[in-house]
Amino acid sequence: MDRLREMEVFVAVAAEGGLSRVARTLGLSPPAVTRALAALESRIDTWLFHRTTRSLSLTDAGIRFLANAQRLLADIEHAENDASGAGVMPRGHLTVTASAMFGRTVLMPIIAGFLDVHPLVTVTVLMVDRIVDMVEEGVDLAIRISHLPDSSLVARRVGAVRRLLVASPDYLARRGSPAVPADLRDHAVIAVTGLMPAGAWHHVSAGRPRSIALAPRLTVNDTASALSSAAAGYGITVALSYMVTKALRRGDLVPVLGAFAPPEVPVHLVMASGHHVAPAVRAFIEFAVPSITAALGDCTMAAKADEI
Repeated sequence: MDRLREMEVFVAVAAEGGLSRVARTLGLSPPAVTRALAALESRIDTWLFHRTTRSLSLTDAGIRFLANAQRLLADIEHAENDASGAGVMPRGHLTVTASAMFGRTVLMPIIAGFLDVHPLVTVTVLMVDRIVDMVEEGVDLAIRISHLPDSSLVARRVGAVRRLLVASPDYLARRGSPAVPADLRDHAVIAVTGLMPAGAWHHVSAGRPRSIALAPRLTVNDTASALSSAAAGYGITVALSYMVTKALRRGDLVPVLGAFAPPEVPVHLVMASGHHVAPAVRAFIEFAVPSITAALGDCTMAAKADEI
């Protein structure tokens, strides 16, 4: 089996997490899949998978090799498409999904720019605050703000966001700024059900994850409403950094207890596994990834710059 085929088998096994499904997909026997992986690991003298009787998982070396292998295979496919003329002008339709707030604040401007550059592509944007079954609902690409579980999805990290508390300068001038998390019990807290479940705020103190139970004055299931209430001076609320970039820079809101903020949450662009990537999908990935990364970087810098 040639080296390129071994690499294709490796990428497929990493995506599927098992040998039997890969064998069916690639039209190989399970022993042939096993031999391909063994030959690849033998040649580079490195274990790429942790193996148990029930599962496979990538080693650190495997994680690094996967990114390079995916890039190499994509470059080969791109070269073939370019030679055949298929890569000259992307066309077709793609469906992208994201949470409503991320879609409005970050994704839509990027899609508008993409459509300007690619006039033969059409796009449907599905903005919903739930995890979409990409195969079931015919979605090509999704923005996921979370640590991703093992799945058949192919993911590319495009940045990270911070979960932070914010309030208006007017509110803090009247009520004072909390110095430690326990001080929040003396403040009007505006809880967002998706970000502060059961009114609890998860934070980091002395380098360890902790949680404090609060009694919110107001609880809403819409972040935009919580942020407008906070900007109006009604209390302290929680948000992800991309949601408040403009408000922080205008000074309408400022971070609270920034030193206790929990770790960043990764943002991924994901698609269903598969060897064929439509030209429209590939074109969108190439266009959107740098823009999303830059936007999320701006969000993080805005949140850190105004910490008090």
